[in-house]
Amino acid sequence: MKHGLMLNWLFLLLPTGVLAQTNAGQSLSVRGTLVDEQKNPVLFGNVALYQSSDSALVTGAASAQTGKFELRSKPGNYYLKISILSYRERIIPNINVVSQDVQLGVLLLKASTELLEEVVVRGEKSQMELQLDKRVINVGADLSNIGGNAAEILDNVPSVTVDVEGNVSLRGSQNVRILIDGRPSGLTGISSPDALRQLQGNLIDRIEVITNPSSRYDAEGEVGIINIILKKNKNQGVTGSFTANLGYPANYGGSFDINYRKNKVNLFSSYGFNYRSRPGYGSSYQRFTGSDSVFSYAETNRRIRGGTSHNFRVGMDYYLNEQNMLTGSLLYRRSDGRNTSRYEYQDFDERGQLVRPTLRNEQETEPQNNIEAALSYRRDFERKGRTLTADFKWIESDENEFSDYQQGDPAGTVSLRQRSGNTEDERNLLFQADYVHPFGEKGKWEAGVKSTARVLRNDFRVEQQEGESWFVLPGLDNNLVYREKIHAAYLMAGNQFRKVSLQAGLRGEFSDITTELPELTEVNQRRYFNLFPSAHLSYELTNTKALQLSYSYRLSRPGFRELLPFSGFSNARSLTVGNPNLNPEYTHSMEGGYLLNWESGSLLSSLYYRYRTGVIQRIILVDSVGFSRVFPVNLATQNAGGLEFNFSNTLQNWWRLNANFNFYRSVTSGRYQQQLLESDTYTWTSRVTSKMTFFKRWNFQAGMNYRAPQRIPQGRELASYAIDLGLSRDVLKGNGTLTLSVRDLLNTSKRRTIIEEAGYYSTSSFQWNARQILLTFNYRLNRKKDAPGREATGENEGDN
Repeated sequence: MKHGLMLNWLFLLLPTGVLAQTNAGQSLSVRGTLVDEQKNPVLFGNVALYQSSDSALVTGAASAQTGKFELRSKPGNYYLKISILSYRERIIPNINVVSQDVQLGVLLLKASTELLEEVVVRGEKSQMELQLDKRVINVGADLSNIGGNAAEILDNVPSVTVDVEGNVSLRGSQNVRILIDGRPSGLTGISSPDALRQLQGNLIDRIEVITNPSSRYDAEGEVGIINIILKKNKNQGVTGSFTANLGYPANYGGSFDINYRKNKVNLFSSYGFNYRSRPGYGSSYQRFTGSDSVFSYAETNRRIRGGTSHNFRVGMDYYLNEQNMLTGSLLYRRSDGRNTSRYEYQDFDERGQLVRPTLRNEQETEPQNNIEAALSYRRDFERKGRTLTADFKWIESDENEFSDYQQGDPAGTVSLRQRSGNTEDERNLLFQADYVHPFGEKGKWEAGVKSTARVLRNDFRVEQQEGESWFVLPGLDNNLVYREKIHAAYLMAGNQFRKVSLQAGLRGEFSDITTELPELTEVNQRRYFNLFPSAHLSYELTNTKALQLSYSYRLSRPGFRELLPFSGFSNARSLTVGNPNLNPEYTHSMEGGYLLNWESGSLLSSLYYRYRTGVIQRIILVDSVGFSRVFPVNLATQNAGGLEFNFSNTLQNWWRLNANFNFYRSVTSGRYQQQLLESDTYTWTSRVTSKMTFFKRWNFQAGMNYRAPQRIPQGRELASYAIDLGLSRDVLKGNGTLTLSVRDLLNTSKRRTIIEEAGYYSTSSFQWNARQILLTFNYRLNRKKDAPGREATGENEGDN
């Protein structure tokens, strides 16, 4: 383990040793100017010069604020590669430097917010592309992602962690907003952790991580936004890709995405199917010391979670004319979960002698349906950069969880039978309009409105058999109705003054939220209006260095699961419940960034700080017989800050290294029922990925995730790590790719916690997924890889 940590640190320190130096003998220059399709200069474009003979990297630079770049080299024959986030890569062949400087003139870069190829591509795309305010992760560039689901892919994203229960955290906080194509979506379902596990990664194009969003975005999400972009292509004719995978433990599936473009019509569709059976394991030991008794028990559990899932999406872009476009789409997801759990309890007396063993089994079915319809309109005015967009979306979801429980002794004698039912449904309407108006040479105004109306219903009941009849258990029969209306408007302005770029905005949101417990006739209504300012400042130090400062004020409303009075009965000795009376958290977020580009890579350093009020934390209460209840409360305040590095570098033309390191401190202070609950946590996370290409067709990748130990209220969480491997080869003349990947090679990805309170001590270990081995085949139809000497064709426009 120590060797692994040392490697992490060494990889992070590599930038100081691998920056290429300019040869003192170079005397000739290659110059040019990068512009976009609106003839605006493109800054921070990565421009690299390669030897034509062996593709060896000669030198590189980043374009300046004016879009201009200059490279110096010795005489020779070269080709130029230009790459930058949100634009298609361009290659300029046959650059002959003989006896005088070479002027390439104006070089046009085409927008590429939707990638042209299936993401399983060798060499053409970086695993992560950096901007000062956003990071874009090209999913297929990480071999361990291939064949995985959305939750597994997110766990490989720098700054993002996914715990064993599927909860997503960004920079140590779970209060992150997850969007699909820039909007709330039925694909995330009522329960985001479960929905993300059922979304096949083959349908995902890329992931955007926005750590300090502007006023253009919803104020929801303390630490920022994770935006999952689905595949959609706009090439002329028929294009597509097909994927099939099989794995161990049982993991079988397939998917396709097809696109047809002709004249004014662009049709797109995708479908994914998956069957899984995932084993998981857990164990715990709990000791209780009372005034008149001491007892303890040990628990082990084995579970298998699986079933089938289907994701279907179809849509059409219709170009009314050159300035107006309509887009309509329909999305449907169906999943049928089949889960089993087996809990074994061993109760001990005060002398540590076994009193009795108990066995508890659960059989659960979990059908779920999600449907979503969307319609959008876009108008591009004659003045470049002036646009108007309008979006309407309707989402409907329903989920049912039915469980049967049998409890008895290891010999098979059943002494207790119980069953539970949990039905959930959601209805969601969304309307949004945005307008952008440029002024001067570099400035623009932005304004927009948004309204959402959401209703969620949950009905939960636990029954126990007595004789031939079933009776509802007291206190375990309730339902919740959650109604939410949010109306928002924002105004932003930005401008650029030579090397300085400024942007400021203000967003207003009115929230009307009601939680109702009909059977208890309890109604809790909250109405509040908040203003959420944001500001961003960037300064270009040189062509390759830039600084940015940003501030935003945000809130995090409690999630639906956090509000539910009850959410599960699998482990009758440890119930996890919600709290309908939770209030939102509020966060002041500040961040400073330093971006350094060089010819073979980049380094983004970020310093951030967050001040939160009304912090939601989970509390554990234990009763006199040793049964525990876990529930969330608005605890108090939190100060959190950290330092993060994102490093990417091409060491050789066949070897690329990516590394992320995030150190943060979090100080939480509050009280619950006269009990002081404080934690002061220093911890860090890191991920290092090494990707190599052999014999032109073979790609090998090794990656390691490490999460350091940290303190939590009432205890601490121990360290964990995981190693992933991947190997791929292009086949069928480059149209297909075979990939073999192993996730969690050493089977070490576990959550281990220790809780210490007066009269109570607990240790636990839990593993949601065991090691996975996966073989994937991908075939691309009319999607060719870019090669030196030609530029890809077709248009790619984002709809997010």
